[in-house]
This record gives sequence, structure tokens and C-alpha cells, in this order.
Amino acid sequence: MRDTSSRRERIIDMLRRQGSVQVLTLSDIFAVSTQTIRKDLEFLAKRGIATRSYGGALLNDDHGPKSEAALELKQQRHTDAKGKIGKLAASYIAPGDSVILDSGTTTFQIAANIEDDMEIVAVTNDFGIMSELTRCEKLQLIMLGGSLRRKNMAFYGAQAEYAMKNLLIDKLFLGVDGFDMEKGITTHYEPEASLNRMMCQAASEVIVVTDSSKFGRVCLHKIVEPVAITRLITDSNIPADVARRLRGLGVDVVTTDPD
Repeated sequence: MRDTSSRRERIIDMLRRQGSVQVLTLSDIFAVSTQTIRKDLEFLAKRGIATRSYGGALLNDDHGPKSEAALELKQQRHTDAKGKIGKLAASYIAPGDSVILDSGTTTFQIAANIEDDMEIVAVTNDFGIMSELTRCEKLQLIMLGGSLRRKNMAFYGAQAEYAMKNLLIDKLFLGVDGFDMEKGITTHYEPEASLNRMMCQAASEVIVVTDSSKFGRVCLHKIVEPVAITRLITDSNIPADVARRLRGLGVDVVTTDPD
């Protein structure tokens, strides 16, 4: 019992320092099963210290300094909307497609809805998405290299961009932090914006997947203008004027629960 308490105290310390933790990493550090770590994280979640996320947990707002990790925690909400968006977006993937799944919790939901026996090529820079897609034995999985950013467990930098240079992709599923009709599609992290722009250039179709909380939000680094995207998949709470203006630009706007 003392070992359990000590381990959980150390996990709390890691959460406070890093903002997030991953099940697989903790399992290796403490030499225990992933099931044991999941029980630890559920224990912390029940006490309001952390919120479970795909493959790990995030520190709750009132247990640490205000930082990007806290902002990412807010983005972990709307889980029902993200699940529906992910399921709908996955239906746009056809056998034989080559796709990029950008890092993010909504794009993770796409990965979770890809059928086990689907024969596609999937490219990603997201550790959680990579882990999820290993169950698909007929899927060719390409992981972009680079430097690991632990706040969202994704890879960025020169190596990731070099790997993108010569790829030609059918469909990009792009997660975003901000979507504003005047300021454009944006994100918080400059290397992410740079890699995302390369992804957009490589893809024949640019499909943005986002819940409606991102509309009207502007982050520091622009990825592309709204006119550059092919399709938007979101929930039915998208502002009517945004949907109308996007359709006027030729963007296919698709929503969950259209009724």
C-alpha cells in the first residue's frame, strides 16, 4: 500500500511539472502494468487532481500554474462532440486512401474509428494516434520523426518537416486550436503551425476537424486561411454565419446531428 501511495505522489509531482502524463511512459518508469497506472490515474481523477485524456491524464486547472497545459485541459472537454466528429470524419476515409492524421484529441477519435482491417496509408506525428493504429494490421503506418513535445505527446521540428517534404497525400485531417474567419486557422505552437502548413501543401484535400468551441478563437500562429480548406467537419453548434461564409468560399461544411 505504501508503494501505491508513493507512486501516486510521484505521479502528482510529474503532473505539476509537466502538465500531463502518459500511461505507457509511467508504466516503464515505475515497472508496473498499464492497468495499474490506469487505476492510479482514475484515482487522481476522482479526487479532482487530474482529468483523463487519451493515453494518459492532464493536470486540472486549480492544481497547477496557468500554462498551455491548462489550456489544453480545457480543450479536452466536449468529449461527446469530439467522439461524434471523429466517427463522422472516419467515414470519409476510403480503402486505398493515403491520409495524414494531425496531432490532437479530435484526430485521435478518427484513428479510434478506423476499422481494424482497413487498407490505407496513415501518416501522423502523434504518439497516441500511432499507438492506436498499431491494431490495424493491414494499415501502413508512417510516423514522422522529430523532437517530442511532451505537452501534447507529438513530434515536431526539422526531422518531421523533412519527412513531409516528398509526401503526396490524399486527405489531411487537421485539428486546430483557433478558427476565425478574419484571422484564419491558428494554433499555439510555432513548430506545429509550420508542420501543419507543410501537411496542407502535401494533401489533395484539407479536412479540418474541430468542435464548435474553437470558432472565434485566435491563437498566436496562423496555419492557413479558411479558403484553403476543402471540408470542415464540426458539431451542429457552429455559428450560422461561419457556416454560410465558408460555404460561400466553396468549403464543404458537414455537421454531426444535423437535425
